[in-house]
Amino acid sequence: MKYYIIAGEASGDLHASNLMQAIKDKDENAEFRFFGGDLMQQVGGTLVKHYRELAFMGFVPVLLNLKTILRNLEICKKDIVKFAPDVVILVDYPGFNLKIAKYLKQNTSIPVTYYISPKIWAWKEYRIKDFKKYVDQMLCILPFEVDFYKKHNYPVSYVGNPTVDAIEKRENKDQTFQDFIELHKLDDKPIIAILAGSRKQEIEDNLPHMLKAIEVFKSHQIVIAGAPGIDKSFYDKTLQNNNATLLFGQTYNILAQANVALVTSGTATLETALLNVPQVVCYKTPIPKLIYWVFKNMLHTPYISLVNLIANKKVVRELFAKFFSVENIHDEIEKLLFDPEYRKNMLSEYKLIQEKLGTENASDKAAKLIYDRLTK
Repeated sequence: MKYYIIAGEASGDLHASNLMQAIKDKDENAEFRFFGGDLMQQVGGTLVKHYRELAFMGFVPVLLNLKTILRNLEICKKDIVKFAPDVVILVDYPGFNLKIAKYLKQNTSIPVTYYISPKIWAWKEYRIKDFKKYVDQMLCILPFEVDFYKKHNYPVSYVGNPTVDAIEKRENKDQTFQDFIELHKLDDKPIIAILAGSRKQEIEDNLPHMLKAIEVFKSHQIVIAGAPGIDKSFYDKTLQNNNATLLFGQTYNILAQANVALVTSGTATLETALLNVPQVVCYKTPIPKLIYWVFKNMLHTPYISLVNLIANKKVVRELFAKFFSVENIHDEIEKLLFDPEYRKNMLSEYKLIQEKLGTENASDKAAKLIYDRLTK
């Protein structure tokens, strides 16, 4: 059968590639065409557009690149119709993917599966009506999403969390600290990891302040996980007077060997928890007091990090908007490094989160649900 997949970010590329491999295990004649990235390309099929050409975040970047976004939408619509797939699989990336879903429902008979539900429960609950109208099959990766959709009388399936699978299947899983520092020519000192975001704007906003907050911890070395799809030269200005080490393609290995981590919100907070690394969530915003007021009064969620959302309680400290400062980040890292009881409590909460997510192979279960729907 023919599968058309749209993933617009690095995390989507990872999870879509694992889903593709799981589909191939069930459908030996699977043919893929996709908007995605390098990992999807490695599985096989035809890459139409790389996610680097799609990832615009925030009102101003979207406005400035509106012509490109609209052109990509048209290319995608025409390409899907020409390919005539048995199913279109959308992976997160709602701003783009919901428009595709709407077009397909109104103009074709191609079924639409959504894998990795967009976080509409946070601030766009009204979008549920679009999913009901345009999406035939919704596959969720967070346990609480099932209750959210159930409340709206929209049947969905929980398939487990693909981040659990990705970490379990990671390369160099048994790598020791000594192996890691020798391989990358690092110092023999404990590591403070920085995951400053996957987009240029996030990195630009967060990384300088993160580095400033931890520069005094001379007993540790700083290792930054470079974002996929972003060139090393982009980091050069920020790192030119800094001793931090920048590594690409090593995020899980960095975290696995880290003592603590500074992490922007998103999937990275969950990855850090699953690898049992105490963390602080840092996210700089413009007009911080107003943004925090909007968050407290207009959003439908009490937290910004997946860790706290899954736990349904404060497990990690969220320093965003008006709470984002070099001083606050420094103070939290100091506690995580040198307060044993504080560390122990966070790690205990991580275990409960891991139990809640379960050990289901999300890619396999999602592939089975998609394939069974097409062949029944």
